[in-house]
Amino acid sequence: MRYLVVAILCLMMGVGFYAQSPCNNQTSVTYQGYEYDIVEIGDQCWFAENCRYLPSVNSSSEGSETDPYYYVYDYQGTDVEEAMATTNYETYGVLYNWPAVMTEGVCPSGWHIPSEGEFTELTDFLGGVSVAGGKIKEAGYDHWNSPNTGATNSSGWTGLPGGYGFGGEGNFGKERFGSWWSASEYYCMGSWSGSYAYDLIYSDDDFDWDDQEHEYFFSARCISDYSTTSSVSTEPSSNRKLEKVVDALGREVNHTPNQILFHIYDDGSVEKKFVVE
Repeated sequence: MRYLVVAILCLMMGVGFYAQSPCNNQTSVTYQGYEYDIVEIGDQCWFAENCRYLPSVNSSSEGSETDPYYYVYDYQGTDVEEAMATTNYETYGVLYNWPAVMTEGVCPSGWHIPSEGEFTELTDFLGGVSVAGGKIKEAGYDHWNSPNTGATNSSGWTGLPGGYGFGGEGNFGKERFGSWWSASEYYCMGSWSGSYAYDLIYSDDDFDWDDQEHEYFFSARCISDYSTTSSVSTEPSSNRKLEKVVDALGREVNHTPNQILFHIYDDGSVEKKFVVE
């Protein structure tokens, strides 16, 4: 008798193997009393609206490359509750300089500001930077100026034109531009140059990055820590115990040769086996 065993080890993040998805079958997440819509795009789970975290508020006449500054488009006061009562806050959320967007409170636990690589995964899944913008822009003209080129929002990401700003120079571009910070810094010739930000514009359907100075203020989105592409582990617990064996349809079975079986262990790992007898 001869056995051929092929094993692939997967860490299933503490949830059922067959029920898991990037958004864990949820359509929203509540954070600080607000319910954010979320959307599954490929192997990623994204906020479907801009971040609203606002611990303090600054005037657009103020700015810094090193200290966190928070803005609401066109609001020039310092009262957080007053800023949160504005239409721009309700519609577009908060604009952050880069130090602010990297503070821990922007995203809830289990979520984070996406890296340049995670944005690239998004645009690749949607067909590349030259067409991804149309698939993530909100369609129509409720918020975007005409012609809102290519906008279908087929991904459900619902990108809005919340504008941008630069400390000391004011706010610009609402209804024409939307920009989102990444967590990735950009280096040129071995020294810091800025950080990646991804832009939408009313007149084309690109969604590509620019190297931006940290004093700019842009919108932010969160992405779930969970990713089906990052869930592989090659070091399962040595003390794990086999809980059950299932076939490709999820039915619990015995150790049956000549078919693909999944061995599910108590540490959350899954071992895929094909035994030839």
